[in-house]
Amino acid sequence: MRALPLLFLSAFLFSAAGAAQPAKPNIVFILADDLGYGEIGCYGQTKIATPNVDRLAEQGIRFTQFYAGSTVCAPSRSVLMTGQHLGHTRVRGNAGQLGAAAQMLQRGDVTVAAVLQHAGYATGLMGKWGLGLENDDGEPRRQGFDYYFGYLSQTHAHNHYPDYLWRNGVKVRLPNDLTPLGSFPGTGYSTKRVVYSTDLFYQEALDFIAQNKSQPFFIFLALTTPHANGERAKALGDGNEVPNFGSYADRPWNDSQKGHAAMIERMDRGVGEVVNRLEELKLADNTIVIFSSDNGAHREGGPHYSPEFFDASGPLRGIKRNMTDGGIRVPFIVRWPGKIKAGVVSPHVGYFGDVMATFCDLTGATRPPNLDSISFAPTLLGRGEQPKHDYLYWEFYERGVSQAVLMAGHWKALRLKKVTAPIELYDLATDLHEDRNLAAKHPDLVKRAAEIMQTAHVDNAHWKIPPATSRTP
Repeated sequence: MRALPLLFLSAFLFSAAGAAQPAKPNIVFILADDLGYGEIGCYGQTKIATPNVDRLAEQGIRFTQFYAGSTVCAPSRSVLMTGQHLGHTRVRGNAGQLGAAAQMLQRGDVTVAAVLQHAGYATGLMGKWGLGLENDDGEPRRQGFDYYFGYLSQTHAHNHYPDYLWRNGVKVRLPNDLTPLGSFPGTGYSTKRVVYSTDLFYQEALDFIAQNKSQPFFIFLALTTPHANGERAKALGDGNEVPNFGSYADRPWNDSQKGHAAMIERMDRGVGEVVNRLEELKLADNTIVIFSSDNGAHREGGPHYSPEFFDASGPLRGIKRNMTDGGIRVPFIVRWPGKIKAGVVSPHVGYFGDVMATFCDLTGATRPPNLDSISFAPTLLGRGEQPKHDYLYWEFYERGVSQAVLMAGHWKALRLKKVTAPIELYDLATDLHEDRNLAAKHPDLVKRAAEIMQTAHVDNAHWKIPPATSRTP
């Protein structure tokens, strides 16, 4: 068990010494990888069937304006884990040339897994981590997970047929071969494709549920579907790798489109298997199941793949790596039979950072300090007053430095690629596609957005924005 900051641990011990608490709910958080807002049936998808995820929405609550932590993988997970927005959380971008340390949680960070672990939960990670490597402070067991199996590096996670995965610090060799591409170990693609990693992750989750059925558990099932294998796309022209095309084999589509649809079909089937296991073990009524995606849809499957073919962003503009809502607004569905009313569609505005406060409220765990997190438990349970954010904040470090602010739930401000760029302003209430820049008509809102962009960001060792003197509204 990883040591937590002393003040937080003292608060936890004090609260745990009180009266007996009711049974804590289990939590299964299923995170798709690069799944667009419009790629699920209950969010408007028509070409790809997702009956199991749709059933979660029918039996629970579906959010229509919920946001990821970032528009790319690692920082989105950092926000989810720490309950802090991109101006405060440790990891604020995919590290790239900055090196592994820029994409690593540190000993002083407190994750939602650590909070639940100290509240008596068995904690398991299956799939893609991306926030630390073996033998460093970001390794999952040092960040609150009792058990993990999968990829530590997100670059390694591009390969759906890896020749090894990690289990609690030990390499697990797999029968796939590797044609290496790139400098990081394990990256490339397989020509001897035997074991598909997503299938392993679902099986690990099923086993973890069975093994921990007598105690509260938290599972972070961080899938790698439908993320493309970019290395395979560059070498062979198709990165949407999957064992078979499933029910899409006979569609009059190219293979990249079939593969993408089949990846989502396989992802959806696994969701059904998890729910079935909970029901078989009579755990469903005391288990919160959450389904979401880490950012918007990708365009990385190769030259024959297009997200527009599936209308992957739905009514939103942009995809992964964009700061418009298509890059950051994601499906978000929560099911808890008997506690969450079935069939609810909620316009509540939230984001990944709110998961920390919400889980603390729902489990009785003690909130750590210094959060950018508002509990949406009142919305889930349909009781009490739901607090709202004054603003949400994002920053992005690829192709320059970009910032985004959402004020009052519908005023979206963007400063793209340069800190000296003029701020754009869109009203999502009347312009969901972010087509009409209203900055000239609302200088007061532009000024407010500029102030937030200046104050919401705090530099850390790896992620810095030039001083405010170089910025203009």
